[in-house]
Parts: sequence; structure tokens; C-alpha cells
Amino acid sequence: MKNNFSVGSKTLSALLVSASVWISPAALGLAPATAAAPVTGAVIGLPDFADLVDRVGPAVVNIRTTERLKLGGRGGADGQSGEEEMQEFLRRFFGGALPQPGPGGKGTPRGRRQAPSDEPVQRGVGSGFILSADGYVMTNAHVVDGADEVFVTLTDKREFKAKVLGADARTDVAVLKIEGDKLPFLVMGDSDKIRVGEWVIAIGSPFNLENTVTAGIISAKQRDTGDYLALIQSDVAVNPGNSGGPLINMRGEVIGINSQIATLSGGYNGISFAVPIDEAIRVSEQLKKNGKVTRGRIGVQIGEVSKEVAESLGLKSAQGAEVSLVEPGGPADKAGIKAGDIILKFNGVQVNRSSDLPRLVGGTALASKAVVTVWRKGQQLDLPVTVAELEADKGAKAGKGKGNKAEPEAAVKANALGLKVSDLTAEQKKELGVDGGVVVDAAEGVAGRAGLQEGDVLLQLNNIEVKDAKQFNAAVAKLDAKKASVLLVRRGDVTQYISLRPSAK
Repeated sequence: MKNNFSVGSKTLSALLVSASVWISPAALGLAPATAAAPVTGAVIGLPDFADLVDRVGPAVVNIRTTERLKLGGRGGADGQSGEEEMQEFLRRFFGGALPQPGPGGKGTPRGRRQAPSDEPVQRGVGSGFILSADGYVMTNAHVVDGADEVFVTLTDKREFKAKVLGADARTDVAVLKIEGDKLPFLVMGDSDKIRVGEWVIAIGSPFNLENTVTAGIISAKQRDTGDYLALIQSDVAVNPGNSGGPLINMRGEVIGINSQIATLSGGYNGISFAVPIDEAIRVSEQLKKNGKVTRGRIGVQIGEVSKEVAESLGLKSAQGAEVSLVEPGGPADKAGIKAGDIILKFNGVQVNRSSDLPRLVGGTALASKAVVTVWRKGQQLDLPVTVAELEADKGAKAGKGKGNKAEPEAAVKANALGLKVSDLTAEQKKELGVDGGVVVDAAEGVAGRAGLQEGDVLLQLNNIEVKDAKQFNAAVAKLDAKKASVLLVRRGDVTQYISLRPSAK
């Protein structure tokens, strides 16, 4: 399990039925409240999952992985590295570790056999489910990551050696193939139609306890966890070993792949997350065909838009993606997108949160034209961009401009923001790729508390482009002390908005 970190009896159901009878106020001699009405759709019992589990259980599989640890090739100080790897595997998948040496103890404890070089050792266990009768299996990418051999075991105890067709770390989806036919398989549901509060079950191998069933409800949709996808959140008990198993609705359809838990202990703490099956199927089709997933990119680094930034820039709400870095020569740079722009739409689809943008761009056909709608200095602009291919683990890069301050002019008093600034030299402007801006010589008071520091380059104040120190200080002097303002600040290669309020005059 990747960290971030039963049924009611007939007697209980009968009690619930009898407890749901409504008694009118008139029968008790009470006057009814004018706004009150009897609640309809009263609960008449708890769901029974037994028939559902009988139907879908045979298509859920246990996945066991092994790795050949080359212990003999590592001498000297790294002699224990194989054991350390094994302890990490056990910690991650079982919550335990290998026994430690006894009191005498240097080297291998007495009675423990030293594993010979290249001996396969069990790396971990996980779960998965069969996609089709001809033996395609879906699981998490982290379940099979680094494995030399993968074995799939069915509920009838048949075991197959599986071939990993491909794995995608960004969505944590992997597709395996086993040689078989007429195998039991699951039906895929529609994760876009799930509802918060609906019952779901998880089947898997927590702590290597095969065919374990747990139940709960969907507690949130589109939960951002910092990963590439927004995940399905549930309160279904999911533990290490459940990774890759299905999250199934009451119709017996797979709506997600159990992937993560929120935990402080390594075990279930009440919240679990699943990859939406719609996205997993799209990924699996590419993995089957090509063994990898291709995605689009436009070459920007982005961040969230805060309420303070939105208000200061004249946006109606805190939405969109704030561009903090533009890759020189990349698609966004060629399209005229600049650091400080707020991306509001991509190809006409609204960007509500910054995490929406990578998914929209990633799902766009390579080399296709798209329109990026940005908010810049109080105006909305539509900029055409050509989508390029996202390379594995490639991030946006910028030039080497460090925002070093220019030679200071005569000492000046800090302005209402607590800033002392000076003009950028022509050489610095060229290095940074900017036409204007000022460099911070000192930051105190309001600016210091907001995190500004010497060497920062200021490019924009609210919706006003900063040209030089004289114009910047004049603009600061006119700020309303009752309203927050935002500065577009460049530090090294990264640009971001910083909110602060001027000192009262």
C-alpha cells in the first residue's frame, strides 16, 4: 500500500424497521410545527454483500512479486544492503522487519542462513483483478515496480506467472497478462457517475490475507492528493496488500483501483483512496498497445490561485492555475504565455484548480493545436499553443537568471510595503528575459513578514507591470491600506504571487 504519506443480522434489520415508524403529533396531542414534515425514505436495514461477493470474488486475484537480490556483488560497508532492502520491503508491505542481531551481535545472527547471490526472495504482495476472460489483469504500478517475477493466484488456487505489459507511475496503474482462457472477470463501471454516500466494497489481500472483503461508503469525489489524478475517497478499510484491488459498487461494477491510504502508522486510519476506473481504463488501453503512456505538455510550472491573489487581480473567484515558470523555448513560451499569467481555460474547458490543467493537457493529442485562456493584467487573452509530448519525469526548466540585485543607488527609505528596491541593469534584464522590474535591496516590516528577501525580482504589482524603482514606489504609495495587494515575485527560476497589505499611512 502506497502511503502519503458486516453485515447486519435479520434481528437488527427488524429493529431498524420498527424504529422507523412515524407517529403524528396529533396522536400525541401536539400541534404540528408549520415547517415540519415526516422524513421519507427511512432506512429499513443494512445492505447484505454476500451475494455480491459470491458473484465478483472469483475475479479478484492475489499478486506476489519476487526480486533477485545480488548480495554477493556488494562488499565492504555495503555488505548489509541486501538485508536493509528486505527490511524495507517488509516494512512497506507487512509493517514489520527482519529479526535484528542478538546481544553478541555483529554480522549475521547465529542460525540465519546467508542468502546466496541471485536467490529470488519475496518482495511483496498486492491485489488485482481480471479485466477479460483471456487473462488481462489490472493492478497498481507500485505493486509490480522493481519486481523480477510476478505471480497471480486465483481464488481456486490456480497460480500463473504473469508478464508485465506496462506500468504508469503517474496514475499508479499497471497491466499484466496471464496465459488462460474462460477466466472470471469483472465489469467496469462509470466513475463519473459515483455519488458520495453510496455503498462500496473492497476485495484484496491485506497483510497477505487473501480474499478479504471490507465495506464502507464513498466519502468524497475528486480528492486531490498531490498526484496526477484526483482520487476517489472512501472509508472502506484498506491496508498494505489491498493495493491494486478493486473498489466495487452495489451493482458489481469496478469504479476504482485501491491505491493509497492516509496513515500515520502504516495501517488503515479511516481514509483510503482509489484511482477512478475511467482513467485507469484509458491508461490500460495504451499500456496494452504500446507498453507506455504518452501525454501532452505545454512546458509550464503552476500553482494554486489564492483568494487574496484572485481579489487583487480582479478575478471573480479563486480559480485557475498560476503560472510560476515557463520553459524557455517550450510550447507555452512560443505561444506567449508568461510567468504570472492565470490559466483559466484549456481548449474551452474551465480550470477550477491547478491540478485540473495537467490532466487536461495530458489527455490532448500530441502535436494538436489548443487554445489557452489566460488572465493577464486585468484582461482575458486566448493564446494558441501546440501540445508537445510529456517525457518521463521531465519538469519545466528556466534560464539561469538569479535575480541578483543591481548596484544600489543612494540609500532610500523603505516604502509602505517595507521594501527598498533598485532598478535592474540591462544585463540582468537580458539574463532574466524581462523588459522591466526591480530588485529587492531590503525587505522589512510587511514585506519581510510575507517572506520577501534581498535579491527577489518584482515584476508586477496587482495588475500593474513594474518598470522601474521610481514607478514602483509611486504605485505603492497609492495603495489602499485596507485592501490586500499582490506582488509577482521572481526568485531564481520560479515566479509566484505573494499577498501582503501596505502599512497604514
